[in-house]
Amino acid sequence: MAPGIGVITLVLVAAALHATWNALVKAGGDRLSVMAVTMGLPALPFAVALLFVPIPAAASWPFLIASVVFHWGYYVCLLYAYRHGDLSQVYPIARGSAPLLVAFGAWLLASERLNIYESLGVLILSAGIASLAWRQEDTRRAGEGRAIAFALMTGAMIGLYSLADGLGVRRAATTAGYILWMFVLTDLPFLFFALWRRRGQLRTSLLPNLKPGIGGAVSMSLAYAIVIWAMSVAPLVHVVALRETSVVMAALIGALALKESFGLRRIVAAVVVACGVAILQVG
Repeated sequence: MAPGIGVITLVLVAAALHATWNALVKAGGDRLSVMAVTMGLPALPFAVALLFVPIPAAASWPFLIASVVFHWGYYVCLLYAYRHGDLSQVYPIARGSAPLLVAFGAWLLASERLNIYESLGVLILSAGIASLAWRQEDTRRAGEGRAIAFALMTGAMIGLYSLADGLGVRRAATTAGYILWMFVLTDLPFLFFALWRRRGQLRTSLLPNLKPGIGGAVSMSLAYAIVIWAMSVAPLVHVVALRETSVVMAALIGALALKESFGLRRIVAAVVVACGVAILQVG
């Protein structure tokens, strides 16, 4: 059963927020520092908020721990992918590969079977997303192979933590409690790791990246909180596929703000993505 218009609208808002914080990380001078601020700022108040929400049910904790591990893998792969590639190349590959993995996992683990039209919608959407990363031979640059490899690894992590969170929040008996514990267990260790790596460089490394980090913190936290809530009330693959429309927004941000290339091919890819989403939802 496809999600309602309210869920669709909120997930599309989350997609826009997700593209925004990825662009902020890519544009940051020290990406580890930007991500540290992005993760650390919300984690601290979330840790205090844990005192006021129920603890997730025991059945959800294996999925919660798995999500934390996959999120750590996602952050590491994403940082390395952006080290070697553009936002408009890395982001589509990573996000385009995730819906296919989630569709298979949701069928295997949650008995969420897609009909022929929904399956076609997922395939079209993923193909449209991935096509945004294609380059002409003469525009390729050094390190692109590594960027693609890390982007695919990032996509695998996205699919795995999406499945873990979608299955976990349904068993938690408290959506708010699950969301807060996920953020705290994921982001506080990453903050401490970044502080250790940048020890003695607080003024020169973290402070200059405070502004983009704050923007990323708000965007990232709100975006994924919406997605986890949506997965508790709607089919996993529908939510994940809608979220991945953020690649179109990321391509626009990359072109307008980061001066990355954009042209007719990307416009066509955006139309293909929109058609895939429409077929998936109507299917």
